[in-house]
Amino acid sequence: MCILFSLPAIKRFFCIILCTTIMIQLTPSPADAADSKLSPQEKFYLQKIRPLLEQKCLGCHGKTPDDIKGEYTMLTREALIKGGESGEAAIIVGKPEESPFWNAVTWNDDSIQMPPQERNRLNAEQVTDLKQWISDGAVWSDRELPSSTSKPADSDSQMVMSTSGGQSPTWTARTYQPEDVWAYQPIQRPSVPWQALSTKQASKRHPIDAFIQQKLKQKKLIPSQSAERKTLIRRATYDLTGLPPTLKEIDEFQKQPNNKEAWSNLIERLLKSPHYGEQMAQMWIDVVRYADTSGFANDYERPNAWRYRDYLVRSFNADKPYDRFITEQLAGDELDPQDPEMLIAVGFLRSGPWEHTGMSVAAVTRQLFLDDVTQSVGVTFLAHSFRCAKCHDHKFDPVPTRDYYRIQAVFAPVQFADRKVPYQSYENISGFKNMKVRTEKLIKETREAQNQFSQKSKKAISKWLKENGYKNLKDVPADKRPPVRWFGLTELEKSLVKINNKRISYFERELKRYKSYAFSVYNGPPNNYRSTQAVNLLPDLKKQQGEAQQIFILAGGAITAPTQKVTPGVLSAVAGSNNSQDPTAWNTIPQSSEGRRLAFARWVASSNNTLTARVIVNRIWQTHFGTGLVATPNNFGQKGEKPSHPELLDWLATWFMDHGWSIKKLHHLIMTSNAYQQSSHPIDQEMVKTQDPNNRLLSHFPTRRMTAEQIRDSLLSITGEMNSEMGGPGVFPEINWEVALQPRHIMGSVAPAYQPMPLPKQRNRRTLYAFRYRTLSDPMLEVFNRPGSESSCERRDETTVTPQAFALFNGQFTHDRAIALAKKINQETKSDTEAINQVFQQLVLRTPDTKESQLALKHVKEMKDYHQAHPPEKVDLPRNVKREMIEELTGESFAWTEKLDLTDNYVQDLKPWNVDAETRALAELCLVLMNSNEFIYLR
Repeated sequence: MCILFSLPAIKRFFCIILCTTIMIQLTPSPADAADSKLSPQEKFYLQKIRPLLEQKCLGCHGKTPDDIKGEYTMLTREALIKGGESGEAAIIVGKPEESPFWNAVTWNDDSIQMPPQERNRLNAEQVTDLKQWISDGAVWSDRELPSSTSKPADSDSQMVMSTSGGQSPTWTARTYQPEDVWAYQPIQRPSVPWQALSTKQASKRHPIDAFIQQKLKQKKLIPSQSAERKTLIRRATYDLTGLPPTLKEIDEFQKQPNNKEAWSNLIERLLKSPHYGEQMAQMWIDVVRYADTSGFANDYERPNAWRYRDYLVRSFNADKPYDRFITEQLAGDELDPQDPEMLIAVGFLRSGPWEHTGMSVAAVTRQLFLDDVTQSVGVTFLAHSFRCAKCHDHKFDPVPTRDYYRIQAVFAPVQFADRKVPYQSYENISGFKNMKVRTEKLIKETREAQNQFSQKSKKAISKWLKENGYKNLKDVPADKRPPVRWFGLTELEKSLVKINNKRISYFERELKRYKSYAFSVYNGPPNNYRSTQAVNLLPDLKKQQGEAQQIFILAGGAITAPTQKVTPGVLSAVAGSNNSQDPTAWNTIPQSSEGRRLAFARWVASSNNTLTARVIVNRIWQTHFGTGLVATPNNFGQKGEKPSHPELLDWLATWFMDHGWSIKKLHHLIMTSNAYQQSSHPIDQEMVKTQDPNNRLLSHFPTRRMTAEQIRDSLLSITGEMNSEMGGPGVFPEINWEVALQPRHIMGSVAPAYQPMPLPKQRNRRTLYAFRYRTLSDPMLEVFNRPGSESSCERRDETTVTPQAFALFNGQFTHDRAIALAKKINQETKSDTEAINQVFQQLVLRTPDTKESQLALKHVKEMKDYHQAHPPEKVDLPRNVKREMIEELTGESFAWTEKLDLTDNYVQDLKPWNVDAETRALAELCLVLMNSNEFIYLR
């Protein structure tokens, strides 16, 4: 079976060789007869030298005659040998060491080194090929390389013909092992291996278990027993909501019959929880790199980006079919431009870091966006990193450079805009009034300070005019007129004026938070967007008209070296892709500006696409087992991990599509398997260490640590402090004060200091709703491996490092939660023993054993004595922070004091000086259990 896919015209004599599971042999063609007429030197040139020249040289020496670097063209043999503006012959035929061309490509001549960039420098094999070519007479041929001259397929690989827009088929010597291109092969419908299940398992037959058991039997491994019910409800509740189950929920579940129906009902209840959407949105945010600021040197707020985050929560809660979910994020504005939800959904296209200022080169930042969105789409939906194909055909995967730029052309019409989209009834804008008042107050205070400087300057000018005998500045000759700007101000005051201007600009962007804009896009010609502008409105219809940006293959990925123009397209390695001869094909991308993304989205979301369903099924599997069936969810290519259970992956993918692309149904299917419900303790640990040390075959449930967000949210939930309000702009919780008050630079100045919100109910929301800066991280979340938002996170790390102990055992957040829990329990209990039992119940869901109870009771009594003898000293909130900078105009250091608005209306969380010694003593025990593995890990 041959799979047709497109071919980069810049390498028209090359094609991608794609392996499939069936061995084929090429039949002789008329071109084969012509093969005998090619000399060995011609074959060598066509196979080795021409591709090398096209890849490394023609970007600068093979374009139009008006744009040839150094007057040196390599489009013909004569021109290549003749040389360029130096007048010296570039190649001495038969004598490579005497050829200036040779000295340039080997970098032996310090005056000229080609290609000039280190990353494009020729490798040893390429240099050897050029040397042999020049030595053999620099033979040239304008013919095409016949298919029969390609490297023949060996016993483990295949060759697949490639066509591009009706061009003649060509071949390449590149081969792929079948296991390296498994993701491009059609999704199979494997039969469920029911025979792998024992007769004892017949009453609990589950297709997933059949696939899992089949692999375990091959390694002679025995699956673990079922986990205890308390473990199961904790596991399931965290997986689907990100929060701990309440003691009441645990008790009710344990009272129900231990059967499939009770377990299924629990899963259904959790899937209906509004917190399910929050948990799943957190997973998606990791992949798409959501943040509330733009990043880089201008890390300004994206005031309405939160609407996209809330769209994710709503979509998951509604169990929106995944194929529709894809289409909305890639092309919602094209799908239904009148639907507010669609205009919000395309915020996905702008989720990465980006800036363009007055000092930026527009073409560069535009190309950075196109590169970014192409890469983001690749890893998010197709589990392929396309970035390698920016400069050359992908070295490991069947992704030619042409494919990279054809996908980029899909997004060429995309322009940024803050589109007026009224707030919907389901969106949370409840706190707008008070938040807006605070921002307006800060703007007013800063402008008053500016006015004082302005008045001082005016008085100084008036004094100067009077002293020099002038009535106004118009009467002063131009060559004698004093500098009006900042006249009469000290150097410090001049610097403060600039800082205040930046501060006003910053707060004006915050005010946009309360205006009904969507962080969105539209189709049109370039609109000269600037990321520093407070609002970038949709231009009028006339400015939306015009030709979309043209996309060219860039030699070496450099915007200064455009080569061949490309049209919108898709991955050519997927069967039937880029078939321009059939306008009704499922993968046809229109040439017009409108509709490109919608057609592309439908290609991505099609059941014909061999990647998409596999990718999302794998991500959902990972949410339950910590590792996907493919351990690299963003990379299904050669350098990614191979599937541990390829048949199961395909079976789940087909099942998923057959069941309406429903993610909730997929959760239910996975969680009702015995594999999910088994204990985390292996039956034969030594055998597992030998046969499956990484537990990829799932002989037992993988223990994993809670995520950073789950740790924080769990503590707030257990102490009763969490505000479960959903949605709305990002909130500002308390974070480590030392980190919060560190200077955060914004293009030549310092952003206003981070300040938490005044009331606990405002601060203590779920971590999902905490305002997310790209350049300022909550240290507690960061140390527990919360990923940054610069690049897509496919799977979180689980490191164990010393700073985690500092953050969790000594951190202010954990201490505050321990105080809150201790006070709550002391109010509900009548003795130390009862209180200790309740601490264990709340944090580790069990009562202490006899030894634990004795040790805990002893510890609490000792701590009571200690705290009675050592009353805590009250620590006041910071009221200001000292700043210091280097003045860019003078190079001198200057300092000033920034006033904080943490006034008397700020309500702190419970502190040690707010409670008695008994509460502080019990809090010590709470703190110990909050740091225990039993609390932090899911088993």
